[in-house]
Amino acid sequence: MTLAGRSLTTVDDFTTGEMEAVFSLADQLAVALHQQDDPCRGKIMASLFFEPSTRTRLSFETAMHRLGGDVISAVDIGATSLAKGESIADMARVIGSYADIVVIRHPWEGAARVVADYAGIPVINAGDGGHQHPTQTLLDLYTIRMERKTIKGLKIALWGDLKYGRTIHSLIFALAKFGANILFCPSPGLEVPEHIIEKLITEYGGELERYDSAKDKNKDRHFPLNAIYITPDSPHQLAMMPDVNIEVELKAGVDALYVTRPQKERFTAAEREDSARQKYAVVDKALLKDNAFKKTLVMHPLPRVDELAYELDTDPRSMYFKQAALGVPVRMALIALLLGVREVSIPEDTFVPKVSYPVYNRDSGIRCPNTRCVSVQETEIKYLRSGFKIVDHNPLTLRCIYCEHGFEPEYVASTDWHEGKLASRRYHRADSHWTTKIKPENLLIFASADQAEAHGFRPDHAVVQTQTKSGKAEA
Repeated sequence: MTLAGRSLTTVDDFTTGEMEAVFSLADQLAVALHQQDDPCRGKIMASLFFEPSTRTRLSFETAMHRLGGDVISAVDIGATSLAKGESIADMARVIGSYADIVVIRHPWEGAARVVADYAGIPVINAGDGGHQHPTQTLLDLYTIRMERKTIKGLKIALWGDLKYGRTIHSLIFALAKFGANILFCPSPGLEVPEHIIEKLITEYGGELERYDSAKDKNKDRHFPLNAIYITPDSPHQLAMMPDVNIEVELKAGVDALYVTRPQKERFTAAEREDSARQKYAVVDKALLKDNAFKKTLVMHPLPRVDELAYELDTDPRSMYFKQAALGVPVRMALIALLLGVREVSIPEDTFVPKVSYPVYNRDSGIRCPNTRCVSVQETEIKYLRSGFKIVDHNPLTLRCIYCEHGFEPEYVASTDWHEGKLASRRYHRADSHWTTKIKPENLLIFASADQAEAHGFRPDHAVVQTQTKSGKAEA
């Protein structure tokens, strides 16, 4: 098996075995970082960074140069034809004819997937909005593995902005794949989005125990524990006595504390006001005196603002500058494997996805509700069709194939209406029994009654009753 010609747009694109293959080659390359035999001579990497970047961009470009390849770049959307209205797909096709591999950072969530669909060459996601940052996750895992020799069974605490931190979102799924336990320590109002929690539990197994700080017997605890995810491989189960078992987990020590800055560039106006009033929790020497952090690796994807004290820079537990340095051999390995200029054996996968979902991509007018999604931003571009995984039927829940946001639509109908008579062409509430009765190949989904009626459907009796009650309530 080979990784040649593949793309990496989310951590789900690689199995645990394939990630281990990247780590194995990174080990080899790190030994003689400055003495490579130019395996990428004659190869060109397109470096497209349409959001600010220091470490990711420069480490990718350094990695390509270390491998003997060349780099072409664009760092400002305003200086490209995208500013003239060019579609991402057209840009991808053109750049695919210039380069051998693309690395892209873009503010729209799901943009990297669109580039991968149209470029015709390997594409690496260097961060797409608040969605994912899979190569940061690779070097994060590599750092933990190097320091702790394993990932399985470790306790990793995630700290700070867990809502908008794309590095956090990638890391959550990767840690679950490798069998780690996760402690969620968010700043107030910046908890992990529910669609990520739902995917974590549904697809990766394990259990999540919410933590009620009001019941915390240890009132002088300095860190904002919100929830704990226990991997299916863990011998600990929280279901019976959660408060007691959480204390046991913490006393055993935290293996790594992953700190993130507040992603203020993605905050809503209300969140910006809240952040101005609230003090973002800081990781400093006082926090690390807690027994749970005695031997903890302190990690951060950088840049930091005020959430990580400078006094920790000389602490032997601090790993963040080492993380940044390890980005070069990890990205060298990834580039070499995707271009097929290096090969390593791929270990057997240690994680098997628990479910696969049917995909809904009919043109019924339904759109992703996430305003940062590439499918919303390029609504006027006819090439890009919305697509959703049907992840649940009770209630009906969809997940966008681009940005992975989940939501519950309002109405459903069938393309196979009774006896083909227009009078029987009805739409129904999505939380009714009709959702499970309609065959998947006949299912139509609508975001509103107006959409359903625009497609020629009339409300069924239950919908009419609901609309009547709603009308009376409004009156």
